This record gives sequence, structure tokens and C-alpha cells, in this order.
Amino acid sequence: MTPFHLKIVTPDGLLFDGEAEKLIVRTTNGDVAILARHINYVAALGMGRAVVESSGNRRTAACIGGMLSVVDGEVTLVPTTFEWADKIDAERAEQSLQRANRVLHDQNASDTDLRLAEARLHRALVRKNVASFK
Repeated sequence: MTPFHLKIVTPDGLLFDGEAEKLIVRTTNGDVAILARHINYVAALGMGRAVVESSGNRRTAACIGGMLSVVDGEVTLVPTTFEWADKIDAERAEQSLQRANRVLHDQNASDTDLRLAEARLHRALVRKNVASFK
């Protein structure tokens, strides 16, 4: 496959800056795959699994929120949160999932607490799923 330049930048810093053959990421409208010579494109990111194929290697990550842009062959992923599968603490993700479930089952929880718990639950499920790709 023909490579393209990919940059992955989070609020914590630069996570990837190099050549890739494929990027698969979840946008707010569904999954999208980026290959070399993709048309110019901008999309908001959702919560899901990201896959980067580079030099014959395939790395998986949890990618949550942010933006994706393709401009003149340069691909930039700017997620709010991005964790490679081998860096995810599966036990911590499980604990977060349990805490979110407790709030969701609390009959006295406010609407705000429920919305936050739903987001935490979804994030924990994504992280747990991606951690299985270590």
C-alpha cells in the first residue's frame, strides 16, 4: 500500500508522526478509513476504536472526541483522548464501568449525573474493548 503522512496530536502532546498505510477511526457519523490520496476531508470524532497500519504493523487505540482532517494528503488526527491498546489499564476501565453502572442504577441520580455516567460507561466500554487488542 502507498503510505501517507499521519500526525496524531492530543492535548498531552504528539503521539505519532510518521508514515502510515491506513487509518481507521470512528467519526460522529460512523467509521471511516483513510488511505493515501484520500480527498480533502474534515470530520468530528466520536468514541471508538482507532487502527493505524504502518510499516506492516497494526496498532489499535481507544480514540475519544476531537477532529480528523485530510488536507492535500496530510492526515492529522486531533483526539481529545487517545490511548494505545497496550497502555490501557483494563482493571481501571472495569472500575470506571462499575462506578458508571452504579450511578445509572441510582434512582436518586440527577439528569446531569445520568448523562455523565452514560458517557463514562461508553468510554469505559471502548477502553475495555480496545484493551483486548494488546
